[in-house]
Amino acid sequence: KVIWTLLVTILGYASSLPVGDDSICTAEELAKYSIIFTGKWSQTAFPKQYPLYRPPAQWSSMLGVTHSSDYSMWKKNEYASNGVRDFAEKGEAWVLMKEIEEAGEKIQSVHGIFSAPAISSGTGQTSTELEVHSRHPLVSFVVRIVPSPDWFVGIDSLNLCERDHWMEEVSVDLFPYDAGTDSGFTFSSPNFATIPQDTVTEITCSSPSHPANSFYYPKLKFLPPIAQVTMVKLKKNQLGLPAPYLNLPAKSNEIIDSVSETPLDCEVSQWSSWGLCRGLCRKTGTKIRTRFVLLQPANNGMPCPNLDEETGCEPENCV
Repeated sequence: KVIWTLLVTILGYASSLPVGDDSICTAEELAKYSIIFTGKWSQTAFPKQYPLYRPPAQWSSMLGVTHSSDYSMWKKNEYASNGVRDFAEKGEAWVLMKEIEEAGEKIQSVHGIFSAPAISSGTGQTSTELEVHSRHPLVSFVVRIVPSPDWFVGIDSLNLCERDHWMEEVSVDLFPYDAGTDSGFTFSSPNFATIPQDTVTEITCSSPSHPANSFYYPKLKFLPPIAQVTMVKLKKNQLGLPAPYLNLPAKSNEIIDSVSETPLDCEVSQWSSWGLCRGLCRKTGTKIRTRFVLLQPANNGMPCPNLDEETGCEPENCV
């Protein structure tokens, strides 16, 4: 009877433990990784409204965390925290750092915080190192897309542990997300808070389904990756050494970007009103209407049509 009572107690305790992908990690206690972030945001891959100045296309610093399944930095289809909102909108990390630290102190769900420097162009690389623990094998991070209303790329709870061993290397293509806190459609949209706040959603070539959306490419099935992250497990004799792949020559980015040439069709305005009829009295005259280019074509997209149109008319006010 005593044994049965003890067994029931143990099973009851086990059932109350949080269940997550990291609950079965039996790998060695600690592992270190280099994490390399590669921006692929080029004018060739993303020609629509590509930011060239004030400010040009670039990436914020990376802010990440290694943690257990009890903590979540951000999740698709859930509301962004105040910290993620501040980071996605303004690149300010203080509130998000405080949220991470409080989670670590309250439920011991956080093992460590890591960061990597910003990238001053749309294509380029940055890197740092991170440490995971057998009870904290998940990796999450965010990098803000600059300029943008509240757009970012990142990873949510990637598990680097495969039961009894750590993954040697993993690469993930990254796509843009909307934090759901700002209602802008374009990279340079003014700050306009989303009220009520929306959930975090992935931005695709057809969603938001609005021609003004900077990522709206209705002829594509999928957006090309706007960035990529690679994590490589470091051997013990590599600890403290510079991360691999860092400072690759700029030429490598050009080769990567040339793979994704996104065609962009010309977009023109509506026709203006017809102008005055010009010509001699009692003879057929002509009148003209015009339109202008809203978006120049790129990468063999549909060329612009005629911007002027002429038609016959009867001159008015003839004596």
